[in-house]
Amino acid sequence: MRLRALLETEALGLRLLGGEDELDRTVRGVMTTDLRDPSRYLSGGELVLTGLAWRREPADSERFVRILAAAGVAGLAAGEAEISSTPDDLVEACARHRLPLFSVDEKVSFASITEYVVRQVSGERAGDLAAVVDRHRRLMTSGPAGGGPEVVLDLLGSDLDLRAWVLSPTGRVIAGSSLAGTGPALPPEVAATLAGEQLAAARSGRRGPHRVLSGTTTYSLFPIRGAGAGPSDVRETVLSDWLLAVEADAGDWPAERLDLLHGVTQLIAVERERRDAARTVRRRLAQEVLELVQTNASPAEIAARLRVAAPVLLPGPVTAPHWQVVVAKVEWTDGEGEELAGGPVAQSLLEEALVAPEAVGAEPSDRIAVAHTGDEAVALVPLPATVADAVTGTEQPGDVSDSGSGLHADALLAVIRAPLSKGLDGDGRLTLGVSAPVLSAEGLRGALEEARHARRVAAARPGRVCAAGHQELASHVLLLPFVPDDVRRAFTARLLDPLREYDHRHRAELIPTLEAFLDSDGSWTRCATRLHLHVNTLRYRVGRIEQLTGRDLSRLEDKLDFFLALRMS
Repeated sequence: MRLRALLETEALGLRLLGGEDELDRTVRGVMTTDLRDPSRYLSGGELVLTGLAWRREPADSERFVRILAAAGVAGLAAGEAEISSTPDDLVEACARHRLPLFSVDEKVSFASITEYVVRQVSGERAGDLAAVVDRHRRLMTSGPAGGGPEVVLDLLGSDLDLRAWVLSPTGRVIAGSSLAGTGPALPPEVAATLAGEQLAAARSGRRGPHRVLSGTTTYSLFPIRGAGAGPSDVRETVLSDWLLAVEADAGDWPAERLDLLHGVTQLIAVERERRDAARTVRRRLAQEVLELVQTNASPAEIAARLRVAAPVLLPGPVTAPHWQVVVAKVEWTDGEGEELAGGPVAQSLLEEALVAPEAVGAEPSDRIAVAHTGDEAVALVPLPATVADAVTGTEQPGDVSDSGSGLHADALLAVIRAPLSKGLDGDGRLTLGVSAPVLSAEGLRGALEEARHARRVAAARPGRVCAAGHQELASHVLLLPFVPDDVRRAFTARLLDPLREYDHRHRAELIPTLEAFLDSDGSWTRCATRLHLHVNTLRYRVGRIEQLTGRDLSRLEDKLDFFLALRMS
């Protein structure tokens, strides 16, 4: 509750002596004290009641008020039962420290004020918030949006003093309460950790809220799910669901407060569904462009469709943007080896994952059009003028981009790999391919094929989440995904099996030595330093490798064969 509400309650007998500008402070509790230094018993947000027994001389007021202000109390109320009026030195000290000061009528006991504040703070404020949330829910479900998630998060902050954020599955901040904005920002690495923990909990079937300790702070995570019956398989939505992260330990919360927070998640889910429905136009535009490209439509027809899409994806005055294509595939396999459809999952995931991590809010995801065909999702990403100009040499901002090349696969992977790997753990895999920017409709067909080739390169790599960009398609790695499996196995076995068997018998570490030797470009000194070996020991190991395989590591052809064998193994 607020100080202003106490002042407006006549039965409490409070009279304001100073601090009118601070009456919106939140009262979290009440404390009665006549100690000269009560700091050890204060946690912040209290209304302090005192009979002034601590005051022996005027200078005591400054010391006492300074202690209260440092502890972050909400206000000070001085009783008049033992004194005729509140001392001027106390009024002046409170004014200097901007601490609201009240006098308490001698007819009103401190016990009455304490009982009133405790009752309001504990039970009634939760009921008041529930009523406000219910009104807000009715507004949002029956008419225009009620202000988005920020409104209900502000209610959590103002009525329950809870810092809370809505996060995407990659840990991007969708919304935060104004109270959250007054404290330290939620660090990106913490947000990513929270998102990953929520994904892992969802995959394991554990019911929320999930409590996570990050450093010395405990967070409680509440899943945000749709109002319907939900998917038959959690994997259909786990990679696109939002979550509510609250900076508090919900383990000892009463059932009423837990029910209230679950109601808040339902309210946010309504707004999420509303925004998802608004993506229909962008998805249709992407589907039409994709079909035109795949059916060999004329560049003029594709360009006409892009002219329609550009204003939708880039509102405002826009010159012809450049475009980038991103292809994603999510593959699931259950215990019997059956595959689940991954196209719709990849579509929802790309709409979120391609947003720069520092972009706050849901709207940035409305700048990307994503279609899906079969198990594959294809994103059409417009590059606004500042980014498109980077192709010709102007620096481009953004964490998931590279100057002069639009979206960058490595930067994208760095943002999404950690949290999404937890959501895919066990039976899922995400692979992405990123094309180079293209200047016109004529280049879209090539960009689509380029992105698909890059995705296949990513698929040849180990890991739950892998990505490759157009820069890698000029490298030898482009060839590896297209080598038949039986050829790959035979090639690597012929070169590496003798070394593996020798290592198994003698613990000689020939395979790690070979990898380090090739990574050091055949430099004996650098390789020996890297492995912490004497050069003579390294020469002995390389000689043993050559003896077992019949190859010569001084020859470029043999070095290349070993390099490819290690890459394909």
